Amino acid sequence: MKLKDDFKKWLSYDLDLDEEPTMPEPIEFDDEAPEITIWHRLRQQGAHRKLYYVVAVICSAVLAFTLILTVSGMPRYGEDAEFMDTVTYEYLAHGMEYTGAVNIVSGIILEYRAFDTLGESFVLFCAVTCVLVLLRLDDEADSSAPSYHDLTHDIVLRRTARAIIPLIFVFGIYVLLNGHLSPGGGFSGGAVLGAGIILLSSAYGEEASGKFVTERTFRIVTTSALLFYCVGKSYTFYTGANGIETFIGNGRPGDILSAGLILPLNVAVGLVVACTMYGIYRMFKERRF
Repeated sequence: MKLKDDFKKWLSYDLDLDEEPTMPEPIEFDDEAPEITIWHRLRQQGAHRKLYYVVAVICSAVLAFTLILTVSGMPRYGEDAEFMDTVTYEYLAHGMEYTGAVNIVSGIILEYRAFDTLGESFVLFCAVTCVLVLLRLDDEADSSAPSYHDLTHDIVLRRTARAIIPLIFVFGIYVLLNGHLSPGGGFSGGAVLGAGIILLSSAYGEEASGKFVTERTFRIVTTSALLFYCVGKSYTFYTGANGIETFIGNGRPGDILSAGLILPLNVAVGLVVACTMYGIYRMFKERRF
């Protein structure tokens, strides 16, 4: 009986464990109904499961064959070392000259592989969108979400947060703005800023953190940052591939205003990361944004 009561409490509706389970009656289709498609008939007969298994096996076989073929074409370990190190040598020998970034890692991810980094930013944006779709409650839905422990009345957390939150923000901004000169950049600085906003929300509530990030702010910042990234790198790649003179110079390596668009691109990526971290935290906490 205790197990039965626990199930009732967890599922929030009456569940009779003593009742024999009954299978739903099969759906009867009218042959003359125009809205009934062939897929409905296949689904009723269970053929869709067989089709799913066949397609899954075919896709897995094609993927496995592609991976094996790719690996078989790679040189053996220890052979063709000069060929394998060509890209690495290019990065180390000419990376600072071409990108103007002292931190060659930032030069690689925001110049040589800039579109790959754009894809990673889109992955973060899609992640928070999916969390929003999965966890958001309708207005008419039963809002019986589990309650979370309120930490805003914890005096130790509030006093500690008051002392370290300014330091977190300053350090996050430093990492964000010096990514082309030293270890750091958009992802690292954005993660630090996002953690600072989450700590602010935990210690002082949503009213305090809402001054930094709201739903409107999240939409504007993420959309503007991703659009700027896409337009900026499209411009530099187009001008570079066609030999067109650009007004964006690399500056003198080591200066804060150098490395072309790497600095503003780091800022754009950092803002997306910070907003995404706080957005996911907020939606997990409240089941809505």
